[in-house]
Amino acid sequence: MTFALHERLEADTIFIKDLAHSRVLLMNDSQYPWLILVPRYEDLRDLHDLPSEKLAEVMEEIRNVSEVLVRDFNAFKINVGALGNMVPQLHIHVVARFENDPAWPGPVWGAHPAIPYSKEEISTLRVSLEAAIRSGNH
Repeated sequence: MTFALHERLEADTIFIKDLAHSRVLLMNDSQYPWLILVPRYEDLRDLHDLPSEKLAEVMEEIRNVSEVLVRDFNAFKINVGALGNMVPQLHIHVVARFENDPAWPGPVWGAHPAIPYSKEEISTLRVSLEAAIRSGNH
């Protein structure tokens, strides 16, 4: 299996860890705890492109990171989306939302320019998220 991350995802995110089926990335926008899962399979554009057994396992990984965002960031709501209009490689956004976040109650996409994390914030978040997100299938 050959896996290559789309250049836009590479530029806009911070690597957290690889799960059994997906790469977990942190969107470099400090306004929202925002994870992106990229299934590590070639030639996928949409969720229905995954074989059914892989779809169920990827959905479990989405549930896993959603629970981490609720627990560790006290998220009010989790937004999950697989749009892919700008980046054709299948990737799933998992965004922690708060009633006082800058885009509430609208979508985060294009609402405000990104505010990148500081190097210190990246270091802290990488360690805490890597530890909190389960690696295996559960």
